[in-house]
Amino acid sequence: MIKNHCIGYPRIGPKRELKTALEKYWKGEINENELQSIASNLKRTNWEIQKSFNLDLICSNDFSYYDQVLDTICLMGAIPERFKSNEKIISLKTYFAMARGSQTKDLDVSALEMTKWFDTNYHYLVPEFNKRQKFKLSSNKIFDEFLEAKKVGIITKPILLGPLTFLELGKTIEAGFEKIDLLDSLLPVYKEIIEKLNNLGAEWIQIDEPILVKSHSQKFIKLIKNAFDQIKSYSKKTKILLTTYFETVDDKILNEISNSNIDAVHFDCVRGNLSLTSEIIKSSKKIISLGVVDGRNIWKSNLKEKLEFLESFKNKNTNIWVSTSCPLLHCPYDLDLETKVPSDIRNWLAFSKQKLKEMSFLKDVLNNTKTIKDEYYLDNQKLVLDRKNSKKINNANVKNKTKNINEKILSRISPFSKRIEIQNKIFNLPTFPTTTIGSFPQTTDVRISRAKYKKGEITEEQYINDLETKTIEVIKKQEEIGIDVLVHGEFERNDMVEYFGEQLEGFTFTSSGWVQSYGSRCVKPPIIFGDVSRPNMMTVKWSKFAQQQTNKIVKGMLTGPITILQWSFVRDDQPRQQTAYEIAFAIRDEVKDLEANGIKMIQIDEPALREGLPLKQKDWNNYLKWAVNSFKISSSVVQDETQIHTHMCYAEFEDIIQSIADLDADVISIETSRSRMELLTTFEKFNYPNQIGPGVYDIHSPRVPHKNEMKSLIERASKILDKKKIWVNPDCGLKTRGWPETIASLEMMVQAAKELRSGK
Repeated sequence: MIKNHCIGYPRIGPKRELKTALEKYWKGEINENELQSIASNLKRTNWEIQKSFNLDLICSNDFSYYDQVLDTICLMGAIPERFKSNEKIISLKTYFAMARGSQTKDLDVSALEMTKWFDTNYHYLVPEFNKRQKFKLSSNKIFDEFLEAKKVGIITKPILLGPLTFLELGKTIEAGFEKIDLLDSLLPVYKEIIEKLNNLGAEWIQIDEPILVKSHSQKFIKLIKNAFDQIKSYSKKTKILLTTYFETVDDKILNEISNSNIDAVHFDCVRGNLSLTSEIIKSSKKIISLGVVDGRNIWKSNLKEKLEFLESFKNKNTNIWVSTSCPLLHCPYDLDLETKVPSDIRNWLAFSKQKLKEMSFLKDVLNNTKTIKDEYYLDNQKLVLDRKNSKKINNANVKNKTKNINEKILSRISPFSKRIEIQNKIFNLPTFPTTTIGSFPQTTDVRISRAKYKKGEITEEQYINDLETKTIEVIKKQEEIGIDVLVHGEFERNDMVEYFGEQLEGFTFTSSGWVQSYGSRCVKPPIIFGDVSRPNMMTVKWSKFAQQQTNKIVKGMLTGPITILQWSFVRDDQPRQQTAYEIAFAIRDEVKDLEANGIKMIQIDEPALREGLPLKQKDWNNYLKWAVNSFKISSSVVQDETQIHTHMCYAEFEDIIQSIADLDADVISIETSRSRMELLTTFEKFNYPNQIGPGVYDIHSPRVPHKNEMKSLIERASKILDKKKIWVNPDCGLKTRGWPETIASLEMMVQAAKELRSGK
């Protein structure tokens, strides 16, 4: 009998109950017991949903209060010394201090560094390792969740981040060793965990090793078989499922996995290309889990295509399971809750709950308990065909525009060296000019006003008056603080991608399509279903209004084409490059109109540029070429006098520094505060030619940094870069912060810059 299973389910809840609970807990409105009670209800709901669709293996330990890598840091006892934890079992206080930083009389410390999880928009907390790193079992979470489910009659498959991925995702905080050298020290903790789960009655344990889809050294590859042979030796009666996802596993690594003693291995068959003729797979005696249902996008599966693939595989290896391509962490919760998407487009979609039904049907057909004459299958095929033939999807004018990309469209009029001379004379900014990344706090009154307007409870005139008041206030606050280049605060914007998508053709939006970005931060990615164009100006009104309130420069704020692409659910019926170019031309039109309306600095944010980099290095050049071209299509329409800024954050840039330079932005702002300017060594080695704003404080933490901390970071940057090229700014937008901490932090930032200008 062929089985099915899910390798991870969304943890935020159908209505973002986890987000609400976390934020209440952080504010002291609920206690730890109340938070844990809400979490227990969410976990139980997830188990019951999976059970209702007859999944053969139901997962546990896919729940997290903040991040699964942070959970593993606690599980392995890898707590950095600065958090001063001597706890035998890591408390939530220490857990959240690592996630968000702490500013109490007992503990004043910055958070762990945060970066992107592979090529997704999910952020994980980066483990920190030293040469003498000790590991010890320091959390009971994985055992407690297994027992919680067992009490309600469900034997779950606990999920554990694998040792190779855990180590490789970390960072070394001293020289002289490689992270993977710690494997022998780490495996005894895995032994203790696996043996305990075996004793508790676990039938299967899922070991997540997505790192195996990347390219690795021969030294690393040689460790794989031995590591998993050891893991299997710990498990006794319990069976081990190794999961890979997000890409194809190279044959050398696949061979090591196949020769190991583990019981089953999972492959991503959506993003990965699992060849049916692979001798390694055909000859394997292991159970092969096939991730055929897309765990990262929201389109209905074409059940005919999925069945053809599964049947072809079944003919070569009957020992197979059906699953999602990757954990459903990246997919919304339940389409049944959706009220906003137009009905015809809604019929093309499947959220996490609906994907479970797809898996259940595929398994039933393979086991001959259902057939393709089933109404569910026939309805699926009709809707797949409806989407393919829909007149909503294609726009010939858009397609024609993207066919005529030439060097003139991709290039600024003059090189940076000439542009900056012109711009310096116009702007006359001081050394270490200060600015922010764009957004200011979206407080409750802002959100209430927007909600009332959308519900028709206040008029458009009242809503605009509210926004104008907020914009005037934030301009005055920035002037009082002494910031040199201002922003308008973005109070009219709900989300940096959704706001633009709402004004572009080819997009639609959800009421309930929430996915977790990190911690309590959830986003509702737009859906790109057709060709993209800009019918009207999108941001000119508010940028122009803000500029009229001050004699200082106010930046126009846009989201770049690659970020809009990466942070949306993208149509899967044409290459992503084509969709990126369509978005780029829409942004280009907006840039041109901003300049024509007197906006002298325009920031085109591209925080997702690195995120979109393929996991296989052989695919990098092609992606980087069209990603850079997309930005240049957007930005190169302006005159030399107009200064183009861009912003990037939470990613490793060393591998793509040449491409960042190729963007030819006049100023780039980047996240460097959590890594204490480590990133700037990349820009120094490369001799980055343009101006740069290294973030001097971490906006994802409520902690207010000390002035001297920021001075120290700026001084460190000045030793690496020409101080005439350095801007001073936070490391990201301030939308999620409160006003008191925002004002205090910016005041400290401006004071730090002023003191350094005067030589103090």
